[in-house]
This record gives sequence, structure tokens and C-alpha cells, in this order.
Amino acid sequence: MMLDRASLHHTLSLLSQFPAVALLGPRQVGKTTLARQIARQRGPALFLDLESEADRETLRRPDLFLPAYRDRLVVLDEVQWVPDLFTALRPEIDADRQAGRFLLLGSAAAGLLRQSAESLAGRIAYEALTPFLACEVGPDLATLQRLWQRGGFPLSYLAAQDAASLRWRQAFLRTLMQRDLPALGVRVAAETMRRFMTMLAHLQGQLLNGAQLGQALGGLSHTTVARYIDHLVDALLVRRLEPHQANVGKRLVKSPKVYLRDSGLVHALLGLGTPQELQSHPVVGGSWEGFVIEQIAAAMPEGAHLGFYRTSAGAEIDAVVDTGLRRIAFEVKFSSAPKPTRGFWQALQDLQIDEAYVVAPVARRYPLSEGVQVLPVWEVAGVWGERP
Repeated sequence: MMLDRASLHHTLSLLSQFPAVALLGPRQVGKTTLARQIARQRGPALFLDLESEADRETLRRPDLFLPAYRDRLVVLDEVQWVPDLFTALRPEIDADRQAGRFLLLGSAAAGLLRQSAESLAGRIAYEALTPFLACEVGPDLATLQRLWQRGGFPLSYLAAQDAASLRWRQAFLRTLMQRDLPALGVRVAAETMRRFMTMLAHLQGQLLNGAQLGQALGGLSHTTVARYIDHLVDALLVRRLEPHQANVGKRLVKSPKVYLRDSGLVHALLGLGTPQELQSHPVVGGSWEGFVIEQIAAAMPEGAHLGFYRTSAGAEIDAVVDTGLRRIAFEVKFSSAPKPTRGFWQALQDLQIDEAYVVAPVARRYPLSEGVQVLPVWEVAGVWGERP
């Protein structure tokens, strides 16, 4: 079974405009599969896996090797293994600056963005590939439940049974901690990182208190906690959601929220293998909130800002997206008949929101009040229309 990825059309569009496109996403999210789909549509392509020593050696002299392949798309997978690659690509792109020459696949964000921004400014565009999204798997509640429970990594979501999906995610986490994070330069013992990520799963969607989290983990300093979170953010596994900055004359909460970005990994870390186990666990609300936040982040326009709003007086909105032209609020409720609190209505007034949605496990959208609609998760992607 192969699902149509929302990123396919947009990546093809970027390749028609830029010499290089970087497709960023966590390991096992389907970057290589998507790259092969793109290659089939564009014609002959050269694939090099830079995790392979043989392929790295092939590219040891890019100035001599790459000119022979100017007539085809060159796909370079796991580019984080070759830190100097972007500097080497610049003269080759400048020698033949046609669109669609390079598709670069990477599993770490911050370092790649920094290196490419310094070396390939104006020559490269970026596309984020997420785990499967609700808008990609189909508009019905049973399918949505499966996606939320298993998460969106393809081999987890498409597993024949829930037990097989859970085993895949547990194996993925072991490999992540024992091999993938160390390969990215993360010098943290695998068992320590597992305990840290398990604690984050328990605290899914809560305000980050680094000191308390460090104390619960045996006395880690708040700076160590921040460093561990930075590593997981860079590996595209954790989202640090900052407060929405608004000049509203209120005392605003200043701590960020932290989410593990794939709901299936949250459930694997907590040993929740079935929908029944999930729905009886205290994390159920935070897990649903994180799941919806990822749908919003994946769909919002480029350049938009995503944050949350909370005041000390109790006004609160789970997600605020500011596009520069519109300010849109999303409240997340795990209920088939959602009823926002008084704090939500107060926050709408504080921020002078243009549009507001309550995202819930419902089958169809309906109006809740003037300017506020209850929205199925799979319709989040349509709030802004098609991406530019």
C-alpha cells in the first residue's frame, strides 16, 4: 500500500524553480521512497546513499564526479554524514545553474539548515517530510484512530496488526538511541536518553520545567535538560512550541510546551499498544493535542508563526498561527461534543483572532458560534488552501 504524500507536488514544484532542494525529515519517515517517486516522474536519476562508505568515496572528489551527471537529477541521501557537502556543491551549481539538479535528503535539521544557508543561499529550497498526516490517510474516524494510535511512520502505520506496529516502534527507538543519535554527535548514554524521552512522553504537551524534569531524572541540571531537548529537536523528533508573543497588556506564560512529534512514539515509550490502553491512560489528552499540533504545523503557510497563548489569569488557546495577514486560533479537544472553556473565549478577545477552530474527533465540521467552527482533523490542511 502506498499513500499519496502531500509533499510530492510541492517538492516537484520546488525542483522546477531551484537548483537544489533539501527534503528534511526524521529517519524512516519515507524520504527515500518519496525521492524515488520524484525520480520516476522526472526521468533518470543518480542515487547516492552517503551513509554508505562506498558512496561517500564515490563523491570524494565532487568537482570531478558531478559534472558528468548534469543531465539528470542527483539524489544524495543522508547528507548529514558529509558535513562539507554544501560547500562542495556551490561551485558545481554555479557552473550549471539549471533547476532541479540536486535533491538532498537529511535526518537532522539545525546543522543542515545552517550549513546550507551559509553555502547555498539563493540556490536551495527546503521541504519538510512528516510522518503520515490525517489528510493523507483518508477522512474517516476509524482510520484517524489508527493513525493516532500507531503514529505516522510508514512501517508502523501500515503494519498488519497493532502488536507488529508496536514492535516496529520499539525497535525504531532502540536503533535511534543506540546508533542514530550518536551518529549525529549526541553523546548521551542510550538508557539515559530512553528515560528522558519516556519522561517527555508522560509530560506530552505540558509546560516545560527544566529544573523539575532534571530532578525527576536523578539530578540533571536544567542546562543539560535543555541540551537533550535541543538534540531531539534537531533530530526532528521533538517540537518545542513557544508562547505566542502578543502585546495585550496581560501576564503571559513564558515557558514553552514540549511535544514528541509522532504520537506513535509517545505510545510506544509508555507501552500503550492498543486503543483501549491509550484511552484509559492519563496521557490521552496530551497525546491527542500533540497529534493535532503536528497537523497544523505541517499545513500552515511558509513563514507563518506557530505558538500557543496562555495568561496567568487562565485565558488559553492551544495553537495560534500568525501568517502576517491572518491570525488563526486552534483549540484542541478530545471529545465528540467539544465545549471550549471560558479561557478560550477570553483569549479570542485578547488576540483579536480572525478565525477560530475547535479541532476534535468528529466526522464533519459544524459552526459552534459566529466565527468559530468545530473541525475534523483531516480538514486542518484545508484551512489555508493549497500551499504556494
